[in-house]
Amino acid sequence: MPRARTNGIEIEYDTVGNPDDPAVLLVMGFALQMTRWPEALRHGLAHAGFRVIWFDNRDAGLSTEIANFTPPSPIEVMQAVMSGKDAAKMVPYTLDDMAADTAGLLDAIGVASADIIGMSMGGMIAQLMALDHPGKVRKLIPMMTTSGNPALPPPTPEAVAALTALPPVRTADAIGDIAVVAQHGIGSPPGVRNAAEVIRARAIEDFHRSDRPFGILRQNGAVLAQKRWHERLGNVTAPTLVLHGAADPLIRPACGEDIARRIPGAQLSVLENWGHDLPDGMVGALLSEIVPFLRS
Repeated sequence: MPRARTNGIEIEYDTVGNPDDPAVLLVMGFALQMTRWPEALRHGLAHAGFRVIWFDNRDAGLSTEIANFTPPSPIEVMQAVMSGKDAAKMVPYTLDDMAADTAGLLDAIGVASADIIGMSMGGMIAQLMALDHPGKVRKLIPMMTTSGNPALPPPTPEAVAALTALPPVRTADAIGDIAVVAQHGIGSPPGVRNAAEVIRARAIEDFHRSDRPFGILRQNGAVLAQKRWHERLGNVTAPTLVLHGAADPLIRPACGEDIARRIPGAQLSVLENWGHDLPDGMVGALLSEIVPFLRS
């Protein structure tokens, strides 16, 4: 796959579709690699007339690992935030830096602006792109994400337990098993989420592609230390469609509703039987929301 250098790092990315078509940039979520964007979603967007670009965030997959920085203590970062300190000084980077990476990727590959689709942490990065790099964002689609408002409902205890579960050892099989546990805890209901054997196989494939447990901790620090941005969302000028799952136990539907309420003219679509995942069974429903909005 090609690589681009920007913001002092190298980013692994890929594309599909006609280079002359309008660009759509997919921004992946916390701890996940670019491989987690469903192939049917990527090709569905390309067949609809878009050039689709997706990539590994820093500290994930095959993009630059910020290995010379020790992961911060999540508890210490949260204590600093709660006491009003500038927690950004405690971490090697924040979501602002990741938004700059993402905007810089477009510059590096010669794309003036793009429609930005971000899921979970990627949706936070997408919002910050729209705020800090508005000229790069043609349309904005934050999915299963939050406005950063600390007053919003927290995840369910079950979702937190599933997301923070650790494998007893870092082997391919153990990673596959823990991925099934996590997806059963935060993903879509049975019948919509991918089968356990699919979840497990894809997690093992990703483990063999890249395993960066300390990168995951640094990304978590970037989220925790990020200066809250919800009060700035009234400055977003890009047409916005907020997509959220009614069954999301990790980032609750109220979080998506808050984004839509704060961005002028934003549309909101809450999809039934969708949790905090990108199962193959949701691709058709997502394309039916995304493609008409991008074409409008």
